[in-house]
Amino acid sequence: MNNEHECHHHHDNTPHTHEHYHDGIAHTHTHVHDDDHHHTHEMLDGDESKEEKTLKILLSHWVEHNKSHEEGFAEWVDKAKNMGKVETSQFIEKAIGFMKQADNMLEEAEKHME
Repeated sequence: MNNEHECHHHHDNTPHTHEHYHDGIAHTHTHVHDDDHHHTHEMLDGDESKEEKTLKILLSHWVEHNKSHEEGFAEWVDKAKNMGKVETSQFIEKAIGFMKQADNMLEEAEKHME
């Protein structure tokens, strides 16, 4: 019997790579899209090591994914300030702080996978 591993991403028309395990073999694919993206990967039931490998990859991926957005957000903090939208820039800065906290939690989760 198969389980499905679902991923839902939103990217701004930039190339990116996903790595997943299929039958115990790492599989990567690169693609570009500019809208919400949903895809499914099948995983075999009862194969804990595959799920563990997948989770380790996902934890790392989520941190890197967040960091790429944090960089873009930081750029918009400056732009918002230049537009005279100081409060907007402050809320974006707070969002960056929360994302960094989330990154720290995901990194801690990754450490506990060992």
